[in-house]
Amino acid sequence: MKKNSGNKKLKVEDEWEAYDYNANLTYKVENVVGTVITDIIEPIDLNLIAHYDENVQYNPEKFPGLVMRIEKPRGTALIFSTGKMVITGLRAASEADKVVQKIIKNIKKVGIEIKNPVITVQNIVASGDLHTNIDLNMATVVMDDAMYEPEVFPGLIYRMQDPKTVFLVFSTGRIVCTGAKTKSAVREAVLKLNKYVREIGIAKKNLAPFDNDGFDFF
Repeated sequence: MKKNSGNKKLKVEDEWEAYDYNANLTYKVENVVGTVITDIIEPIDLNLIAHYDENVQYNPEKFPGLVMRIEKPRGTALIFSTGKMVITGLRAASEADKVVQKIIKNIKKVGIEIKNPVITVQNIVASGDLHTNIDLNMATVVMDDAMYEPEVFPGLIYRMQDPKTVFLVFSTGRIVCTGAKTKSAVREAVLKLNKYVREIGIAKKNLAPFDNDGFDFF
């Protein structure tokens, strides 16, 4: 990503990637989860959709929902006979409407009437890097609403109250943010965390090597 010159402010290349030069951090949205409520005349016949659409997965003995995948923009839907859906795999909230419209189009192809989708973003998952090591042992002492059990999981769990989000923080400075419902809330939470860890003195230039084999966060 090309840096700004002069007064460096937040530069957004697209809807899900950002770099803040003053704060020295990077982050991007990995997954947007939304729910959809639709109007239907009668329960959706998921068996009918599965019969005519070979690209869906439906096994009612294991799970009551039908899985439908959309390629462009990429998204995966869990569709229920009630007309409700759960959409996952989006990289931006703005993609939700296009994905849902394609899903409804596919459903209508088999003669099922469905309309008036109402989409609600429920969760945005973002990953990032604070570009500094974090002393997680010290963090458990000085941070409120933080939990760290290294024998169970190598990351610290931090529950930020405002904006309401949950972070996984690793000693390498890598982070995962969940719980936000808007892109602006993600940005606010990540910037706030970055400032916080530096103010309370748990950001360290050098820590002992950290082995995260078996954990892939990006």
